[in-house]
Amino acid sequence: GVRDVMFLYEDNRCSMTYMYEYPEYLKIKLPKKTARRYPAYELYLYGEGNYAEENKNLLLTGIPVLFLPGNAGSYKQVRSLGSIALRKAEDVDFKYHFNFFSVNFNEELVALYGGSLQRQTKFVHECIKVILKLYRDREFAPSSVAIVGHSMGGLVARALLTLKNFKPELINLLITQATPHVAPVMPLDKYLTDFYTAVNNHWILKAQDLRNLTTLSVAGGFRDYQVRSGLAFLPRLSQHDSALSVVSSAVPRAWASTDHLSIVWCKELILATIRAFFDLIDENTRQITEDPKKRMSVLNHHFVRHPAKMFEENPEAFTDLTGAFMWITVKGSKWTYSVYNDSDGKYFAFPLASHRKSYSHVYCENSMLDTSSWIYGCMNTNSSMCLEAADLSWRAELLPTTKIVMLKLLDYPSLSHIVIQVPPAAGNKYTLGCEFFKEDSRTVQLPVTHLFSFGLSSSRILLNSTGLLYNVQLQHFNQIYQAFKIYIDSHCQSLKERKPSVYRLHIPWSYEDSITVAKVPSLAEISAKLHIAQPHNDSSLPELNIYSSPDCQYEVSKTVLFYSYYPFILVFQIVRFHAGAFPVYIVSNILLTYGGQLSTLRSTGQCSDFSLELVRTAKPYKVEPLISIVVFLQGFNWFRELWESLSLPEVDAAVLSRQDAWFPLVSLILFLFGTGIAYWSGVFFSTSLRLFSSLWLSLIRPTELQKDKLITPRRLCGMVSLALVSWTTCGAFAVLIIYLQYLFKTVHVFVTSVSHFQDSGHSKETSQNSSRHTAKAQSSVDSIPKATQSPSNNKTLAEAVNSLKMHIAILNLFTWIVLLNLPSLIYWLKNLRYNVRLDPDPCRSTAIILVCILEILMNSSTSEVKSSKLLKIAAKVPLPLSVAMLAFGRMHLYRVPHFVTFSFLLHVLCCFV
Repeated sequence: GVRDVMFLYEDNRCSMTYMYEYPEYLKIKLPKKTARRYPAYELYLYGEGNYAEENKNLLLTGIPVLFLPGNAGSYKQVRSLGSIALRKAEDVDFKYHFNFFSVNFNEELVALYGGSLQRQTKFVHECIKVILKLYRDREFAPSSVAIVGHSMGGLVARALLTLKNFKPELINLLITQATPHVAPVMPLDKYLTDFYTAVNNHWILKAQDLRNLTTLSVAGGFRDYQVRSGLAFLPRLSQHDSALSVVSSAVPRAWASTDHLSIVWCKELILATIRAFFDLIDENTRQITEDPKKRMSVLNHHFVRHPAKMFEENPEAFTDLTGAFMWITVKGSKWTYSVYNDSDGKYFAFPLASHRKSYSHVYCENSMLDTSSWIYGCMNTNSSMCLEAADLSWRAELLPTTKIVMLKLLDYPSLSHIVIQVPPAAGNKYTLGCEFFKEDSRTVQLPVTHLFSFGLSSSRILLNSTGLLYNVQLQHFNQIYQAFKIYIDSHCQSLKERKPSVYRLHIPWSYEDSITVAKVPSLAEISAKLHIAQPHNDSSLPELNIYSSPDCQYEVSKTVLFYSYYPFILVFQIVRFHAGAFPVYIVSNILLTYGGQLSTLRSTGQCSDFSLELVRTAKPYKVEPLISIVVFLQGFNWFRELWESLSLPEVDAAVLSRQDAWFPLVSLILFLFGTGIAYWSGVFFSTSLRLFSSLWLSLIRPTELQKDKLITPRRLCGMVSLALVSWTTCGAFAVLIIYLQYLFKTVHVFVTSVSHFQDSGHSKETSQNSSRHTAKAQSSVDSIPKATQSPSNNKTLAEAVNSLKMHIAILNLFTWIVLLNLPSLIYWLKNLRYNVRLDPDPCRSTAIILVCILEILMNSSTSEVKSSKLLKIAAKVPLPLSVAMLAFGRMHLYRVPHFVTFSFLLHVLCCFV
């Protein structure tokens, strides 16, 4: 699954963007109050060569565009946009030009730590006010700023509208690149999820107030494994007529999937963006147009359907076909024409009256990829020429090797002829073709493998091509868990040179098409996967459009990945859509194991081994059914009202189902993944513990085994010190310190136990048996001989072995708490020069509690616990905690430490009660 997500995608088809002159970044001086409030942030103006020199005095006359970098992003990523915009301005002699500004967010990890998102948003607001002041008193002073946001920078731009004192008219265009709009990729703290909730709720509730803001979201496609494209689609309930979401693979003239970083420098995509910027300019104000309809028209022209013509706001509806061109009438239903060095222009007229009864559609294609008009519809004719014609070239669509037009004849009842214009070709070689057809004759259906068919069905169709176009409808292909390969094998009757075939996988409910260009004959492979599932109110079918060559045979077959073994496909899509939930399932398995060890300790007086207890205790049927029942009952109003009255949060699986990101068996497979990862992480931890212990034994002589007191003045001082560290600096830092201290203590217990056994008076045979046990390396405690449990062993050593097993389970749990808190620690270390105290700190209170609990637990033993009155409760609580963790922690990873901490707290109480 990981291999499919991270490696099995199309090659990088993007060209690199180069600067023709050395890029320069001019730092903009901010007001003292702003600079003092945001010492880590800066604002820059991009420039090159003479343009940069001219702008050093900040006498700006262009159109302001502000670039916002994303997670760990650099302000220098603006250079691709700025450089191409500068070249484009030179082409028009600087009649219009753009000034690109960029914000330096100090490369903060805002995708993992949400505490600084609100601060970034407020700083961007200040930057917009500073930028607009630079244009004050200019002849064409702007009143708004266009924003381009990469990754989390796009979310910060959307968050501007949630600020109380922000004026929405300050921005009228927002373009986001690979921004996760729907939900965070890794919801590691409450500030991050709350920020998302506030932004998305505002955009849904205030949709009517945001109609003057035009928003474009561009996703990277399958090459972007950091932010899956489904997250980059703007929420469906927000604006319908002023927001647009596309995948880069569907963008005309780009047709390429991008990874998370290349989307900011992909030349094809940047060119489309800059062309759109220049087409958005209002000639009267010399700024971006204030007309929302024109802005959407421009974005649709460049990012959705390009007619192979330069953008025109109000193109002429009719035109006269003049010129000394020869008129030729074509009466047949199929026509192809090759042009090479033709000195005379021609008009080919196709009378429609004779075709309307027999055919439903007309399809034409032209391999000359210029921007001139080429196809017209005649309103009336005389015997020799067309008097008045409608320009149908605006109905065309640009593909990689051709431009096409498909018209439904019933939609054009007033047309008498279709006219194809073939201008004189000086040294050019291209082909044209037209055909009339019935839609049913060119549409075939290909059933898609169902979830429970397990790859036992196969589908294959044969197309004997006599035309230029075929549509293969993919039946029942509407869910994200469906993934398969489509193979198109083309064979031709003759070996003459042909234009390449174009295969387009068209998804009608979202702009996520993918296009494959293949030579003829050849075997083409198309990967069919969805970014978002089909909406419930949509009944359209995905299609494979085959723009074919006549007299060729196309064999289309569908093969499920991994030799038609369907469960593997679930693995691919689960990794793609739910990899962020792995920690929840891993910790849930370890928590069940921890509860099983406490239960065994209570019943037998001995603590079981971690790996053996994991196999025995971690069963999905213990946790999954209850969650499924709750999700089912939440479909009833009475249960939902009861649930809300108890102030319980919504079950994450229900939220994912509404987002169409949940599908059958996913939770079960995730749980099994969690079991496997927990097992092997336990093996890795045990192996590491043995290595540390061996190193310790070779360097330091171990002390004798002795029973420590749980609380001493020294330990109380340690608790208070670490609590102060957590309160005054960073909670994750205190958690890391206590973790290392606990690890050190566990290694010490391990070394002391081994040394004590080696010094005890065991027989040679017992020693040999113990050595064989050690070699098995099943767990850390396997290195301690099984013979230690015989009656002749010291009672203290037996207790040490049991305590060691319990400490290993606690450390396994605690390791994941440290990992989940690590992003805030990295953020704090990176910003230490600006502020010693992390504010806000998502784990400060949890860290203080954990410090107190673990300071006691690391010095505890099983002898105090197994006689406790609370042990029965402590052994049973991990099961409901695991259920609650899976119910409420999938989309809120920051809740996981809370459940684990509560379990640890009960363990500590067992030491005293």
